[in-house]
Amino acid sequence: MLSRRTLAQGAAALVASALVLTGCTPPQQAAPGSTPAGSAAPPAAADTLVVYSNSVSDGRGDWLAKEAEAAGFKLQFVDLGGGDVQNRLLAEKNNPIADVTFGLNNVFFEKLKAADVLEPYTPSWAGDVDPKLGDGSLFWPIVREPIMLIYNDGAYPGGAGAPTDWPDLWTKPEFKEKYETPTGLGGATTQMVLSGILTRYADPAGELGISEEGWKAVEAYFANGSPAVKGEDLFARMKAGKVNAGQMWLAGKATREKQYELKTTAVKPAVGVPFAVQHVALVKGTKKADQAKKFIDWFGSAELQAKWSNEFFTAPTNTKADATANKDAVEATDAFTRQDIDWAFVAKNIDAWVEKITLEYLG
Repeated sequence: MLSRRTLAQGAAALVASALVLTGCTPPQQAAPGSTPAGSAAPPAAADTLVVYSNSVSDGRGDWLAKEAEAAGFKLQFVDLGGGDVQNRLLAEKNNPIADVTFGLNNVFFEKLKAADVLEPYTPSWAGDVDPKLGDGSLFWPIVREPIMLIYNDGAYPGGAGAPTDWPDLWTKPEFKEKYETPTGLGGATTQMVLSGILTRYADPAGELGISEEGWKAVEAYFANGSPAVKGEDLFARMKAGKVNAGQMWLAGKATREKQYELKTTAVKPAVGVPFAVQHVALVKGTKKADQAKKFIDWFGSAELQAKWSNEFFTAPTNTKADATANKDAVEATDAFTRQDIDWAFVAKNIDAWVEKITLEYLG
């Protein structure tokens, strides 16, 4: 008979593998005309590119399909969460169905890279992006978005007494139970936050590459927070005065401020914040490589990424797109310092980190 701990470890491992991300947004309805999670992709026509993505909900897939059609491309989307995209690509490694994948962050792509799922390709716009945001060979950056700690302006007028960095939350008694903590660790935003905290305490001699001080910090983070409530948005809880702060991504902040009529401020630590960088890549073994490469050249181009930015409030990584991109989105993104994080290190350890936290700190 399996022990309770063995069963718990198995459950935690499943949680760790089910990372959910739409850019940095929560799970949404499948894009119309796309294949939802759990469904097999129908056979694509000979001239149709199959695109696996976690970033085609909220109208993005429809919009991109129309733009692509005007540019001479026919697309069939498979609309899944980030972890599901990753898992399907891994499962289909020896008989790939997808031609292109985009939207996943560095952690997912580092895992796909390690599994030899991607084909090297240098896009025509490679010189217009910072290759350090990706890997400079297999996956290339298209969109960047800061992952932030935000607080309710009404709780801290003028910023007086507000937290200035994540450690303030668990080291200063005035914030005890005044900030929201996640109750599940499958979301990529949550994992970005945890990565930003844990990598500050990287230690080759430490447990899972993290020092004892780092694990105590994460334990205190969860112990002193107010657990998220299923069905209650962070902004709803802040408006009701139940909590004053929590994690958020840039586009989510802008959308929810309008929805809840609540002003918030994003904390800007000196060390910087994790950036969720979305990438695009060619799937190894595609039989439509030439067409897929042309699509990647078009999709990451300055013209298309500027249009995407204006439509969906994103900051493109293509520097030539900045001039005509959404000015507010670019300025808001540029206001943050990008935290220096070794994403290969994170990709190697994130599942084990999630398992440890789930078993020891969320029980």
